[in-house]
Parts: sequence; structure tokens; C-alpha cells
Amino acid sequence: MHNIDLNNVKNVYFIGIGGIGMSALARYFNESGRKVSGYDKTPTALTDALEREGIAVHFEDNIALADKNADLVVYTPAIPQDHSELNWFRAQGKPVLKRSDVLEIISNDMFSITIAGTHGKTTVTSMVAHILRDSQYGCNAFLGGIAVNYNSNYWSSDTNVAVIEADEYDRSFLKLRPDIAVLTAMDPDHLDIYGTEAAVEEAYIQYTANIKPDGMLWYKHGLKKGLELKGASRFTYSAQNSSATAYASNITMRNGGYVFDVKGNGWFLKGVRLHVGGMHNVENAVAAIAVAKSLDIDDAAVISAMGTFKGVKRRFEYVVKNKQVVYIDDYAHHPEELASLIKSAKTLFPKRKCVVAFQPHLYSRTKDFAAGFARSLDLADEVLLLDIYPAREQPMEGVSSRMIADLMGNPNRTIVTKEGLVQYAASAPLDLFITCGAGDIDKLVQPIAEEIIKRYGPSSED
Repeated sequence: MHNIDLNNVKNVYFIGIGGIGMSALARYFNESGRKVSGYDKTPTALTDALEREGIAVHFEDNIALADKNADLVVYTPAIPQDHSELNWFRAQGKPVLKRSDVLEIISNDMFSITIAGTHGKTTVTSMVAHILRDSQYGCNAFLGGIAVNYNSNYWSSDTNVAVIEADEYDRSFLKLRPDIAVLTAMDPDHLDIYGTEAAVEEAYIQYTANIKPDGMLWYKHGLKKGLELKGASRFTYSAQNSSATAYASNITMRNGGYVFDVKGNGWFLKGVRLHVGGMHNVENAVAAIAVAKSLDIDDAAVISAMGTFKGVKRRFEYVVKNKQVVYIDDYAHHPEELASLIKSAKTLFPKRKCVVAFQPHLYSRTKDFAAGFARSLDLADEVLLLDIYPAREQPMEGVSSRMIADLMGNPNRTIVTKEGLVQYAASAPLDLFITCGAGDIDKLVQPIAEEIIKRYGPSSED
């Protein structure tokens, strides 16, 4: 633990303030009356929103622009170690903490519900937080995505409960001590940090070992290391496997969403409605409902909350949906997520031609999973590949989007520029169109949507 008393902190400075987890913390301090400011590399919709909320943000690594009166400096592990502002604050002996350390301090005195896993964690976290908020149970929410219902990744409450997305990047989730923990998946990712699949699995096992002594774990049924997970009371959930503690049954597809029942240990919810696409989201809903029922939230309140859940931006998000065309945008950046996205879309809209535009994220991930990406993309009818989004990485010899294209069996694949992708949306016949990736492909969503609406009209309910 870090010997800093947050009650004495007046000015907080963020290095990398535009990150999804960082901005949630910035909002936490801003809402609680501290003076908050920060640096990021480039302006985004999120930094624009922070500025509207009264947080000063600049985009040049320049100590003259930083808040020298900061009594707490928070940085993201994605910031390079030669960052001059970061090093200036360190040289001054200011408290300089990683985002995960600050989250640890904030959540330590709260009843903590944490959600971890290679995929699904943002949606499950948002669903749990939404049920708690909508049912008046109340919670402080720290999300790794923008909840469409509230257009935010953070909200506060007088209830001393925190719902936290537990991020495995840089092992930061190991700082949390949950009362209730959820684990959605243990697939290998971030091998640039962990090195091996075994090390990733070991970190997830350690995450469950950090559950408080009388705490509870809900994990996805069938995880291959499931028997090694810790926690005083352990339960499983599944989309439809009746050997799990909680599972869905009588699932029917309706209007790009689902209606289903959920059976748990001693409880049964009938006619749950989910207005979000993707069978994986039925499973995510089961996990969130299981957590809510563990808190004894009333059945009717849980069902009502699920029925009003509008999803998370960029998680199977219907950008345009009408009789002519369905345009979905998704954050998928791992082969498993990509396969699940394409299968779900094709199941919901079986008669439509499925065209997927994918921007690979990171050279290291592309190199590690090129064959997996190729297999997943082969599920689509046609594929458009953008260049790799490098994020924090330098280019690697011989690693490019061409590597994925060359491993694909589907001949309908093209490598396109960003301009080429918008042009495609403006001119090619579209039926079921998907953009996906964790890089800056999200900046193309608006221009693509505008072109599609020009041609096919806006979204309609039916």
C-alpha cells in the first residue's frame, strides 16, 4: 500500500489522461472537488469531454504546461519512461503513482466488485454497474468503456460500493482486493508483458487468490484452469450449459437482441430482455445477473435494469440499423473476440452478406496471433484489412496486415487505407457491415455512418 492520504490531496495531475481507465479516475477526482489537469499525446472525443467537464488537458510533453502544484501525479504504464514531465515530477519527489495504485487506494475502503478476463470484462462491468445504479442499490463505477446509457466510464454514489473493471495489462489487476470477483476468460493476450500463456494464467489465478477471505468468485464455466482458481465460495456461469451454477435457457432472438430465462442457485428469472446483439452478451448478462442476485437485488429490478441496458460504445454497437443495412462497430482485437463477433452477427442476420473491416492492434499481437486472426476473419464473406495500429510499439521486421491476409483462405480480402474504407462505405453495396479493432478505427465510425445514412437512411426500430 502507498502512504498517501487522498483526503489531503487537492491537485491531481494525470500523464496519459485520455486513456479509458485514466479518464475514469480523472472524473472521480474532478467530481469530488479536486483540481484535475493532465497531458495526453493526441486530442480525442474523450479528452474533449474531459475539457468540457472543466479539466485542463494539453497535448505537448512540456513541463511548463503541467500543474507544478500537483500533490498527486497519476500515470499510465503505456507512457514511455523518457517522458520529461513524468521524470520532472519524480525528480521533485512528488507522489507519482500508477493508475492501478490509485485505484487500489480508492477501492480499499469500499465493498469492491471487480471484473477481470481477456474478453467480456467491459460489458460485464457496465452491466453490473448499470443494474446496481438502475435498481437504486447504488455504486461507484470505474469502467473500461463508455456506457451508452450514461455516456460515461465513471459515476459516483453515496453507497460505499465500487464496481471496477480489473485490467490485466501490466498486471495492474493484482492490486485489487475484491469482495466479489468475476473472471470471464483466461485466453493469452499481452504476451509482450507476460511472455507465455502459462504466465497469463498464473496471473489470473493470483487475481482470484486476492479475493477477501469471506469473498466470492463467479467464473465462466469450463475455464481450463478453473479448478486452480481461489476464493472462499466459487460459482460458475455459462450462456447455456446447465452444469454451471447460473445459466440461460429458452433463448430466442428478437430484433437484433434476445429474450431468455436465467436459472441460478435458488433463484430463477423469467423473460429477461437484452437489446444488445451477440450470444457472448447473453453470457455476459448471466454473469452480471448472478452478481446482482448475490447482492439480493430484487428479481423485478434486475429484469427491468437488463431491459434498459443500451450496451457499451464499440461493443457490438449498432451504429446504423434499418431494413436495408446493419452497421456494427466493435472493439474486438483478439482472434477469439473477432470469431465471436462475426459468428454472432451472422447468426442474428443470417441472410445478409457479412463484410468485416479490421484494424490489427500492435505489431507484437499481430505476430503472435496472425494465424488466429486469419482463421477468424475467414468466417466473414469479405474482409477489408487496415494497416496495423502501432500504439506504443515500433514496427517489427516482416510484420504487417499482409501477414494476416496471406494466411487467410477467403479470397475476398483487400488491404485498404482509411480513406479507401470510407470510400468503400460510400460506394459498395452494403448489407451487414462491421468495423472492428482497438486502434484509431473508431475515428472512422462517424464518417462511415454518414455515408451509409446518405445511401440507406437512418436507424429505425424494426
